Amino acid sequence: MRNHFAVNRSLSGRAGLFLCAAILLIPSFAAAATRPLFNLQSLSQSPFPSDRFTIGDARQNTGLRVNLPTPNCTTHPSDCADFALINQLDGFNLQPRISIPFDGAIDPSTVSSKTVFLVQLPARFKLGRDMDDDSFAGFKPNIIGINQIFWDPASLTLFVSSDQHLDQRSNYLLVVTKGVHDAAGAAIRRARGLNSDDDDNGDAQLRAYRRALHSVLDDEALRAIAPGLDKGDIAAASIFTTQSATATLESIRDQVKAAAAPQVSFAIGSKGEKTVFPVNTVSGFTWNVQALTVGPLIPSSLNGDLAALQVFPGSIGTLAFGKFNSKQFTNAGVFIPAVPTAQDVPVRSTQDVYFNLFIPSGKRPTNGWPVAIFGHGFTDSKQGAPFAVASTLAHNGIASIAINVVGHGFGPNSTLTINQGATSVTFPEGGRGFDQDGNGQITSAEGSSTFFAGPQGTIGSRDALQQTVADLMQLVRAIQGGIDADGDGLPDLDANRIYYAGQSFGGIYGTIFLGIEPDVRAGVPNVPGGSIIDIVRISPSFQLLLTQALAVRTPSLLNAGPPLFFKDNAPLRNLPPVINNVPGAVAVQTVEETSRWLGQAGDPVAWAPFIRKSPLPGEFAKRVIIQFARGDETVPNPTATALIRSGDLADRATFFRNDLAFALGVGFGKNPHTFLTNIAGTVPVATAAIGGQTQIAIFFATDGALTIDPDGPGGLFEVPIHGALPEDLGFLP
Repeated sequence: MRNHFAVNRSLSGRAGLFLCAAILLIPSFAAAATRPLFNLQSLSQSPFPSDRFTIGDARQNTGLRVNLPTPNCTTHPSDCADFALINQLDGFNLQPRISIPFDGAIDPSTVSSKTVFLVQLPARFKLGRDMDDDSFAGFKPNIIGINQIFWDPASLTLFVSSDQHLDQRSNYLLVVTKGVHDAAGAAIRRARGLNSDDDDNGDAQLRAYRRALHSVLDDEALRAIAPGLDKGDIAAASIFTTQSATATLESIRDQVKAAAAPQVSFAIGSKGEKTVFPVNTVSGFTWNVQALTVGPLIPSSLNGDLAALQVFPGSIGTLAFGKFNSKQFTNAGVFIPAVPTAQDVPVRSTQDVYFNLFIPSGKRPTNGWPVAIFGHGFTDSKQGAPFAVASTLAHNGIASIAINVVGHGFGPNSTLTINQGATSVTFPEGGRGFDQDGNGQITSAEGSSTFFAGPQGTIGSRDALQQTVADLMQLVRAIQGGIDADGDGLPDLDANRIYYAGQSFGGIYGTIFLGIEPDVRAGVPNVPGGSIIDIVRISPSFQLLLTQALAVRTPSLLNAGPPLFFKDNAPLRNLPPVINNVPGAVAVQTVEETSRWLGQAGDPVAWAPFIRKSPLPGEFAKRVIIQFARGDETVPNPTATALIRSGDLADRATFFRNDLAFALGVGFGKNPHTFLTNIAGTVPVATAAIGGQTQIAIFFATDGALTIDPDGPGGLFEVPIHGALPEDLGFLP
């Protein structure tokens, strides 16, 4: 270690002797510098993630399966249930929370993307096989930095997140360099055991892992994968394989595309009546809601929906209600039982899925009307947002169609009643909710995720979202099979011009849908974000859900007082390192990371790259707009920007500046989450909503060729977003 002290030659006597002694002590401090831990028998005493904690499994796309050691199931049954789910996965999180334990304190300010980083390994890399010249043929180094640095003094553990979303089914090397310093300012030393070939005690996986790690840390390999990095600079390392995020829906997609198109029926009235209505004949509209398992349906007038269809008077000619039979891949617990990722996902049942169809007025185009599938948001239904946007779409020559998301629309006994003067027709609404918690009530989104008190609770909404996407793919097939609402023998919808738009939850599963469905030409997710657990943990609208989930765990992880009763102390992006001073915060973060890891297959952040940046094999890059709003309190900006960054979509981001709109004092609220559908607000609010809708409609009408600015020369919309993506919350006070 260099001596940075300057010795004043005029010093003499005891002061000079003291300084000399201090200088002489510096090398001994350096010799005692902190080291990373590298005990490959322990999750908490070695860098993680690590393929050390996997086993070979030829049934998986990666050839591996996670194999974490089981915790004490008596004292920690919730952790035990989580590990059982994790150990079914074929790799690690695509944007992992990385943990690096040490034997002493470090200086967190020395942790950066220059001192801790990831290196993507060549595609030819295989665990247990030495790297050779062929491994680097055509290889281009890819180094990924870190973010969200968190140091926990109590456990002497550094936590960081990868700065980018990683590629699925890929191998990465984690590198911890000696550029990290200990608390005394000395460079950390190399981990004991990093170079060793200790006895593996017959553990073939440990032997293969050590061999692989030594192979990539060889001087020649390092020159190829991380130019400029010297073996002597490395203090600790690990190798890990990322999981397959797309396997389930790829299997479902292939099955849907291979099957015959579902048959559509519009004769769903309680007496077999046809449920196709000219809009100008409808005088009333009622939703009879099943909100209780026992008891009468609760009528709710939807005449406001009828008014919404006249945003552009006369734009919609026909309002039709139909159904098709959809293959279901989830079970009664709202999850898809694990199947090895190289195998097909079985169909578990079928279900009638009901839809609303809005057909424009005027002469039918030669090939039928271009159609936009519109996805509603969380706690909403096909009786909500789809009505708010249908008139604008129709005004621009676009039909629209909507289904209920899994778990939405209240109970299956819910009905709709259409009044036509003195006559009425009642028919099933198609509610997909059920009494999941056994309290006799069915709420507006009950059944849209695994029940958080159950053994699959940490999966959350992953599989409900995947099933909803499966339903949408089958709706595409139904459109391709020919939908004839008016019975004239001609398809009403153009099977070659299918588009997608969705709001909030609809933007979330819509991003997944756009990533997997090859026959949708363009899409506009509105106010989407991810991951779901990140939305839940930082959104004031949903934080109580995390409180409830943490409360029912054994042991309970509530670590704070009211109003939330938990504090994870986790940093947002691009902020200085957080030095933890909150007891229990690490345990809360661990549950959040588990949910994030388990949820990748239903995470729009994981799916965003497949829309345009790197489409799945056999698919094409789609035209897309991402609409989001400054200071969104429901799907906060850092979760929207995570999706945008993952998909490399900043140039396609339309940004509604609610901070500017609210300051005008003309009716805009503090939470702009529903800016697209606020057609009943003040004139400026409704004008902004219709402007956002018109951007979508013209985008589809031009087959994704034209992206307009919703307010033209006005300053409330940035098309595309100006400057850097907002990584802060931006909530209005």
